[in-house]
Amino acid sequence: MIRVMIVEDEEQIRNILKKMIEKTSDCEVVSSCGNFAAAISDFIKLRPDVVFMDIDLSGESGLECAKAITEVDPKVKIVFATAHSEYMANAFEIYAFDYLVKPFDLERIGKTLGRIKSMTAEKETEAKAEGSFDKLVIRGKEEINLIDTKDIIMIERTDGISRIVTEDETFLTSSSLSSIQEKLDPDKFMRCHKSYIIRVEAVKKLEVYGRWTYTVTLKGTDETALMTSEKYNEMKQKLVF
Repeated sequence: MIRVMIVEDEEQIRNILKKMIEKTSDCEVVSSCGNFAAAISDFIKLRPDVVFMDIDLSGESGLECAKAITEVDPKVKIVFATAHSEYMANAFEIYAFDYLVKPFDLERIGKTLGRIKSMTAEKETEAKAEGSFDKLVIRGKEEINLIDTKDIIMIERTDGISRIVTEDETFLTSSSLSSIQEKLDPDKFMRCHKSYIIRVEAVKKLEVYGRWTYTVTLKGTDETALMTSEKYNEMKQKLVF
């Protein structure tokens, strides 16, 4: 199922877009909001796969809103849906997936969502074919390391380098946390902070660290990770507290 969020300041257009999007099979509108603040709040809570974004949000910038959303999740697909065709070049600088100009066409929206569904299906197929969740391939300048994912305790991103920590060894790679996360079992690993991925079953203790953050003590290493309060609440749903 492709989960979609609509950010549009006119309620009537939001409703039209919602009906058009949900006419496409396997697509669900999980949020429909009309301003910058609500869009950021809903995106953080719901993490949709696709955001349909207007350029002008009653004087607020949809371009800036899209930038803020992609900082939260660089993998999200932004589809600008607007009457302002002159902003197309700026939109694609934010890596917009598509740019739709009002009045919207059902067939055009269907094609955009169809491409997104096809890409999602291809990635899932590739992941299975590569034996995802069993081995993580880390390429260095002069070597290639194959790491058993069951041995990974945490991954930290700092100064442009990702540190993959196991009980016995630490591996360094320039690969981003997002690209590494795609190759890990989502039932076993969690992106608990913008700079950390942890193995959920390795969590040993949580301590308050500031107003919205926890320090995570992990089994098998003396190192600690950070976890946001949002991710703490998410983890509570998976574990018995």
